[in-house]
Amino acid sequence: MAKITFITPTKDSITLEATSGTAMELAVNNGVPGIGGDCGGVCSCATCHVYVPTEHAAKLTAASEIEKDMLELDDNANERSRLCCQIDINPEVDGLVLEVVG
Repeated sequence: MAKITFITPTKDSITLEATSGTAMELAVNNGVPGIGGDCGGVCSCATCHVYVPTEHAAKLTAASEIEKDMLELDDNANERSRLCCQIDINPEVDGLVLEVVG
């Protein structure tokens, strides 16, 4: 089980639990504001763009080249940007905090 906290664009904090899937699926299935998941998780849009606080970055695997390319198209992307459709839920991400870009 992993707990993931989403900080919405309005600064609300939503903590959810899951054992599998992706952070995008978890957010969409629970109505987290600002997470669209329009492409269904195939990394072909940026409607699940989040910022990962620096202190949580080590919990994640590195972004793939496809993910990096997709983020380059987003004007709000920075060094902390990730697409949460590419963040797999597993015990290593327990406690992860994701700031929703919206």
